Amino acid sequence: MGRSVRKRLLMVAAAGVALATIGVALPAAAAVSRPTTVAGQAPKAPKPTALTITGEGMADITVTAKEKPQLFGDLLEEVNFMAGAGGAHSQIAAPKKSTLGKKFAVVVHYDDKPRYAYDLYPMASGGPKAFRPAAQPDKKKTTAVWFLGRMTMSEALRIAGAPIPEKPDVMSGGIGGGERVIPEDSLPNGRDLDTLLAELRRLVLLNGGVVLVLALMVAGVALIVRQRTR
Repeated sequence: MGRSVRKRLLMVAAAGVALATIGVALPAAAAVSRPTTVAGQAPKAPKPTALTITGEGMADITVTAKEKPQLFGDLLEEVNFMAGAGGAHSQIAAPKKSTLGKKFAVVVHYDDKPRYAYDLYPMASGGPKAFRPAAQPDKKKTTAVWFLGRMTMSEALRIAGAPIPEKPDVMSGGIGGGERVIPEDSLPNGRDLDTLLAELRRLVLLNGGVVLVLALMVAGVALIVRQRTR
């Protein structure tokens, strides 16, 4: 093979290496220029932001998670067990309309858009009842189902402003959901739970101090008696 042929082959090979290098470098540069995302980080799921309550003979009530987070959370617990396929353990047959009492319609909003709607009957015979309509604000298909409501339903709605008689003896969350925390203002003498626990701790420490002093006194007396009997 002549020297000129080898030179041409070397030039062709060098050109191929250069093209391959450029082909690898361009996608890498494009990837660097594009905005990157954290690996494995999924988009944040939307959260409920507001809840509206409507009923006959009352003004509409709106409770937001930002302004009243505790009340919003309490109200959400009265309906969130009915979302999707949840709450199967508390589903019931449709009750008679004459036993339901006053209806309160609750709509849960996500980013100011209505998504879920429920009908609550806190004063129904035999305990609170709840209904999930088949037609929902977000146009998603679901089934119309009746549920046993939480025993705290009437108090949660009343605190929000619904015209419902007070039931201070309500303590349990009922069959529809979990337990409800006892309000702080229901403690004796108007003291909150933190104050009561703090006083209890002080009492325990005081009793412990008294026991320690008595133990030291007994030990001291025993030591004196022992020294005198030698």
